[in-house]
Order: sequence, then C-alpha cells, then structure tokens
Amino acid sequence: MGWWQVDADTLARSRFVLSPFAETFASLKLLHAGVGAHPGERDWLRAHLPGYRALLAADPVTALIVRSGLGPEWIADFLTPTPLDGESFEDGVARVGSASPEAARAHLAMSLGGPLPAGLDRDDLPRRAAGLLRYVWEETVRPDWERRRRILEADVVARTVQVSRSGWAAVLDSLRPGTRWLGESRFQVNRQEYPPREISGAELVFVPVTPRTGWVSWEERERYAVVYPCTGVLAESSGRLGGRGVPSGLGALVGGARAGVLVLLGAPMSTSQLVAVTGQGLGSVGRHLRVLLDAGLVERGRAGRAVLYVRTAAGDVLVEAAGAGSVGR
Repeated sequence: MGWWQVDADTLARSRFVLSPFAETFASLKLLHAGVGAHPGERDWLRAHLPGYRALLAADPVTALIVRSGLGPEWIADFLTPTPLDGESFEDGVARVGSASPEAARAHLAMSLGGPLPAGLDRDDLPRRAAGLLRYVWEETVRPDWERRRRILEADVVARTVQVSRSGWAAVLDSLRPGTRWLGESRFQVNRQEYPPREISGAELVFVPVTPRTGWVSWEERERYAVVYPCTGVLAESSGRLGGRGVPSGLGALVGGARAGVLVLLGAPMSTSQLVAVTGQGLGSVGRHLRVLLDAGLVERGRAGRAVLYVRTAAGDVLVEAAGAGSVGR
C-alpha cells in the first residue's frame, strides 16, 4: 500500500479545493475507460464518447499519449499538476502545456513501465495533451460546470461537517477505496505498493470530482493533493439534471420530487445546492423542505453563513425501509 506520513499540524492546515482542471482530467479518465459506474455516467458517455473517439481516431499521436499516460497503476505526472486553490482551468492546463518534452517522455515511460513507443519520440507531447484536455473541458465539462460546481460544493460542505463531528480520521477513511487513516500519523492514499512519503510541513489539499475516479499528485515536497469522487448520491446525480431515481414506495408515500430531496439529504446540503442537483426550481425545493421539516424527516443547521439541511434519524429509517439504502452518513 502507498501511505504518507502526515503530522497533526499539516492535517489541521489541509483544506478542500475545487478544481475545474481536476474535474476535466477525471472526465478524460472516464472517456478513456468508456464504462460508467452508474446511470448518470452512462448517459454522459453516450453523449460524449462518440466525439471523443472520433477525435482520437483522427490524431493517433494524441491517442497514444492517452493510452500510455493513463496507466493502470501510474498516471504520467505531467498530465496531473497538483491543483491550486482558486486556479482556473486555463491556468491548470497551461501547466500541462508548459512541461518540458524531456519530462513528458520520462513521465510517460514511467506510466508504461517500459520504453516509449516510437510514435512518442517527439517534442510536441505537452502541447498535444493540453489540446486534448481543452477539448474535454470545452465540449464535455464547461457547459455543465456551474451545476457540477454546486455538486462539488455540497460534497465539501458534507465533508467539513464530518470533520467537525467525527474528526479527520473518519473523513480520510471514506474518501475513496484504498484511503484510510492508519494511525501513528500515517495516511494510506492508495492500495499500490509504493514507498512511503514524508509530507509533514507540506501543503495538503483534498479535491472532489464528480466521476467515480481519483488519484494523488504532488510537486516536489511542497504540495500534495488527493483527488477523490464526491459523495455517491451526488456523483450519481451529476450526469443528468433529473438526478438518481427513488424507490417507488417512498415516492408514493411522500411524492417523487420530495422523495428525491429526502434521498439527497443523507449529506448536508443548502437550498441552492439542492436546486443545482435536482434541477427543481427554488420555490419547489423550498416547499419540499418545509414539508420534510414539519414531518421531522430533516433538520436545519448552519455551517458558517450557509443554512444546511440533512436527514434526521427518522428520515434515515424511512429512506432505508423504502429501499434507498444509506446514502451519505
């Protein structure tokens, strides 16, 4: 397993960061895999996979970069610059394009675990990789970025509440498969057999993305990032405005749209986040929340300036009894 040595001060200074570049690279990984983890991803792939494959078919060098750089155990480092707080997509992709050709080739060889194919013995690899990422951003992410951003914000709010309630160990255990707090200042970041890294004193950020994927990245010994898939129910809602379905029994009991809100509130969310995830109007969401509050199925609280709603124990019981399962707490 790969793990990092993290002192208490570094963990206390760590923070969650939203990154349009990380969201774009996660979407590239999903296009490369070609298989969705849930209906939302499968809908998204049906819309965008044909165009992506046509682009690579017309550009075999870029196709070779993708096949070589997205290895099963290692991603070419120049493709995943560590996200910076507040960084735009253009600033992030510019770091990919500005990588040296020598570094790009070395990183691709590491991802492959062997010598580079002859087709990659050239100096325009960073520029081509940046061009592909711009295509993925412009065609598949940017049109939906504002809604995705709301979904990612909801995940950050939920994780922040989890830190305050249960501590960092609970959050690290739940980020993605392969991450867990080992104790004694050790944080397992994946299941790969890599040497441990001492990161105490470095900048550490956690970056949610909506596709069901994740990775780690670092720059020298100064900055480290863990990219993780956002909370399951939110990720499932990210591929389509309608969100995930709800059990028919629960929909019959409280109404389909209201049941959808109740299912989503396994994690704390604001009214605006619910509007973004469900696609319902602000007035409709507000009416659903009032009914659910009056019924004792959700409760309301504050996190800074945000007013957040979350299911109560009674709401959890109702959702689980109806067959929706535990979705976020």
